Amino acid sequence: MKIVSADVIVCCPGRNFVTLKITTDEGVTGLGDATLNGRELSVASYLKDHVCPLLIGRDPQKIEDTWQYLYRGAYWRRGPVTMSAIAAVDMALWDIKGKLADMPVYQLLGGASRAGVMVYSHATGRDIPETLDAFAKYQEQGFKAIRAQCGIPGMKSVYGVSKGGAYEPATKGWPEEQSWSTEKYLDYVPKLFEAVRAKFGFDTHLLHDVHHRLTPIEAARLGKSIEDYRLFWMEDPTPAENQEAFRLIRQHTVTPIAVGEIMNTIWDCKDLIEEQLIDYIRMTVTHAGGITHLRRIADLAALYQVRTGSHGPSDLSPVCMGAALHFDLSVPNFGMQEYMGYHEQTMEVFQCAWSFDDGFMHPGEKPGLGVEIDEALAAKYPYEPAYLPVARLEDGTLWNW
Repeated sequence: MKIVSADVIVCCPGRNFVTLKITTDEGVTGLGDATLNGRELSVASYLKDHVCPLLIGRDPQKIEDTWQYLYRGAYWRRGPVTMSAIAAVDMALWDIKGKLADMPVYQLLGGASRAGVMVYSHATGRDIPETLDAFAKYQEQGFKAIRAQCGIPGMKSVYGVSKGGAYEPATKGWPEEQSWSTEKYLDYVPKLFEAVRAKFGFDTHLLHDVHHRLTPIEAARLGKSIEDYRLFWMEDPTPAENQEAFRLIRQHTVTPIAVGEIMNTIWDCKDLIEEQLIDYIRMTVTHAGGITHLRRIADLAALYQVRTGSHGPSDLSPVCMGAALHFDLSVPNFGMQEYMGYHEQTMEVFQCAWSFDDGFMHPGEKPGLGVEIDEALAAKYPYEPAYLPVARLEDGTLWNW
């Protein structure tokens, strides 16, 4: 069996996605997600110009060898563009492997380690009462875990707060510039968690995303101040390029820490895991080199009782979500899966076998990843330039968004 074509599909059904479709000489196809929010065309070009031509004639069943070929063989390793492109190929080959075996991918990964995948979604509001209303709605939908974000008095915009409808940070046209005040945030956000626990108690898992906004000592202060509210995790409290910074946070608080959504390889999280400086690793199938590489990361994490908590925003396509659910269902040290849901147009373009029931998801029993794309419909939604925002402190200094 050989690969005869590898096609890149760029479309915007509600938001931009990059999808790789690999076809074999026996007519079996596989899909992979290569979406990199705000840099989609860079990955599309990497695939079209450099990766796809190398796939023609290769055996699609040699998943490991192909992964090594694209990672080691390129010489230029790591980085979000390279690893997203490799991930798309890897997902597509696992999809093909499952279809050839007539089995869902999670069965090829060793079978299910649990009955379902616990997922969380996002409750947001312009103020605390509005966030509490959103929290209640997600509880009514059956979610057992909910992330809470809210507006901060005196700040025009805050990360994670919807402007109406589903939360989507990317905006059409040039990047939006947002303001940030660490002082106002640290003084106010504990009041949100106090209000959530006062109204809803402790039966629902509570999560929060700091989004890299704090210095290590500021993150330590936040973690210590919210310990009584028992967060499931405090996400991305400080930029993780300097992994040693998490030692300081760990020294001051027992609030669980989750990081990794912008990481791309096992080397990005190696020290964090080995020194047990985090509790959850949030790397994604798309941005971390596919199922093949993410399994290695999960195995390393399991040695140190670190669990997975994969990033799952709407800017990763349903193909990624399908792959993530197969990974989540099989991996022994699973913790939580993010699930933001998708635009109605997105779910018309992508047909998915997964299901949601009472706070848990399942990838379904369809062979492969269980996700297909309507190419004719996708072609009706051409790419639209969009960018993630940037943040500045109140004095104008560029800050971490």
